[in-house]
Amino acid sequence: MNTAQTFIQLALDYKVLKFGDFTLKSGRQSPYFFNAGLFDTGHALKLLGECYADVLNASGIEYDMIFGPAYKGIPLVSSLAIALADGGHDVPFCFDRKEPKAHGEGGDLVGAPLQGRVVVVDDLITAGTAINGSVELIKRESAQLAGIVIGLDRGERGQGQQSAVQEVAERYGVPVIAIAQFSDLLQHLQGNPELLVHADAMKDYFAEFGAV
Repeated sequence: MNTAQTFIQLALDYKVLKFGDFTLKSGRQSPYFFNAGLFDTGHALKLLGECYADVLNASGIEYDMIFGPAYKGIPLVSSLAIALADGGHDVPFCFDRKEPKAHGEGGDLVGAPLQGRVVVVDDLITAGTAINGSVELIKRESAQLAGIVIGLDRGERGQGQQSAVQEVAERYGVPVIAIAQFSDLLQHLQGNPELLVHADAMKDYFAEFGAV
């Protein structure tokens, strides 16, 4: 399996990817749901980090460090940092706190200083609001956004006719890369008789909400 298919199978194995009837934050009724918080074992995080490392290494993005927005971005950026180090590329990483710490060292950032060219690591992009917050933090620290890497690109429209991922890439002028696309997910269903029953609902949903 390629990296995208490995990632999708991992998501299925840990029930990160589920099929049914789900109401998204956008209000859309989706036939599938992706919850990266269920990558909840050391083995899962090891494999997940390797998937992120594969696509980041292949992207050609030049960067100095990686950043994971709280909360789901914290294990993602940590697992990616380990996978990169295992591959001989030891890079600093950082994540933020939802609530700034008033005691001890204080502040709202944990890990390496947020500086240089930064890659943001997250699970997916829906409306782009989480990414906006990360970019503000990066700017505040006088660092530079170099790119964004996510797990799944649902390929759905954002505020306009473009996908939410395309809108973020255009807004900030940086590459946004995903381990897997909606087309990879559909391909995986078609190769699995037990999951193929969900394919028509997936196609209908994308026909209604997918980006042009």
